[in-house]
Amino acid sequence: MSQAATLTRTAQKTEHFDVLIVGAGIAGVGGAYHLAKERPGASFVVLDVQDTFGGTWATHKYPGIRSDSDLYTFGYKFKPWVGAPIATADEILRYMGEVIDDNDLARHIRYKHKITQASWSSQDNLWTLEAELTDTGEPLRFTTNFLWMCQGYFRHSQGYTPEWPGMADFKGQIIHPQTWPETLDYKGKKVVVIGSGATAATLVPAIAGDCAHVTLLQRSPTYFIPGRNANELADTLRELKIDETWIHEIVRRKIVHDGAAFAKRAQDEPEAVTAELLAGVRAFLGEDFDVQKHFTPRYRPWRQRIAFIPGGDLFMGIRSGKASVVTDEIDRFTEKGIALKSGETLEADIIVTATGFDLAVLGDIEFSIDGKTLDFGDTVTYRGMMFTGVPNMVWVFGYFRASWTLRADMVAEFVLRLLKHMEETGAKKVEVALRDQDKDMTLLPWIDPENFNPGYLMRGMHLLPKSGDKPEWRHSQDYLAEKEAFPLIDLNDKAFVYK
Repeated sequence: MSQAATLTRTAQKTEHFDVLIVGAGIAGVGGAYHLAKERPGASFVVLDVQDTFGGTWATHKYPGIRSDSDLYTFGYKFKPWVGAPIATADEILRYMGEVIDDNDLARHIRYKHKITQASWSSQDNLWTLEAELTDTGEPLRFTTNFLWMCQGYFRHSQGYTPEWPGMADFKGQIIHPQTWPETLDYKGKKVVVIGSGATAATLVPAIAGDCAHVTLLQRSPTYFIPGRNANELADTLRELKIDETWIHEIVRRKIVHDGAAFAKRAQDEPEAVTAELLAGVRAFLGEDFDVQKHFTPRYRPWRQRIAFIPGGDLFMGIRSGKASVVTDEIDRFTEKGIALKSGETLEADIIVTATGFDLAVLGDIEFSIDGKTLDFGDTVTYRGMMFTGVPNMVWVFGYFRASWTLRADMVAEFVLRLLKHMEETGAKKVEVALRDQDKDMTLLPWIDPENFNPGYLMRGMHLLPKSGDKPEWRHSQDYLAEKEAFPLIDLNDKAFVYK
């Protein structure tokens, strides 16, 4: 940075807030709601790099984008969801907008704020955040007593695309769904979508009717659950004129219960669960379709996310002939498409790389503690939300096998309880530390790869904090267990160090 730029930033006005929330997505808006409701006297601000709220639901523009979790659990516990369980991005944004409007949260949210640095001073017991406005480059500075990281876990600016030989030779367009051009014209064109996850399964049926043909090209299959986009229990309760608040809570509990039971069965009876999942696919594609080749994964169910396919639309597109699936490996790109290792060639005008995303730990912000650069990979996590040696900060990281918002709501309740405890005891600083009985604890990866191993996590595991072999020192991914444990967290436990 030049001397002039340094002087300009030094002279920049500093704004202070009791709490600063990073991110105006599902977790950040939820956190703002809880703060406004439970601590009305506290000053707080929500900063987001985008130009609107919504996070993923605002940044992803590809056709057909929808949730892969039901909205009874992906929705907030405090606001009933009244639509179909699987919702479009527009429906989710409308729901979030109502939360913001109904609770007067807009005045707390600032957009186009890119945070570049966050530094903690033990002398002042404050975080200082350096930021800039994305449209003007104007430097900004904020200080806060408590930092609440709600920015998600992947890089919004770009998705993950592997490097294949010959990509520069392809004469058509190569697009990642995360940066889908609004002006892209795919009508009447041959499209190949590389990938096998929820994004590919959503995109293919959404464009199949307009393309000359769309091919889903996958290296290996993924598990899917096709079914009707409705919740029979919710529909029945509505017929009985039950209040929507009750419906939301009852259906939410039922879905969580059934999901936990299904995840346990997937681990205890993988062959039986696999057979059931594949039977659901065959019901749409018929017995003559090669389900074994194209929709039978190499791993047991729930080692990666299982996407729900409303109305079986992906399979209906394949059955109609408007879409097809090819299971093979890419040898190289050519001028006209993709040459496969089997010798087959797929011609394409447009190639979509629905190949996942890049992990961004804590928003790619440069963190430091008392002048020393912080590497989160060197820390140990406390219940997946706090980190050893990192003061006055909580991170929201949701569930892999359940809705993100279940944990966002729960972490919010913990944060409010922690802030109240610090206020009552006069503490200005809190951090977590390994207790005497934890010093010889075996340290493990953030999550066991044998239990859950999507590509983005495997590529970025070294960036994440370590976990331990005790409940306090890991993100268990078990909502039902954490739902009981979190309210019982003893804030006077030796794991919490106050000053």
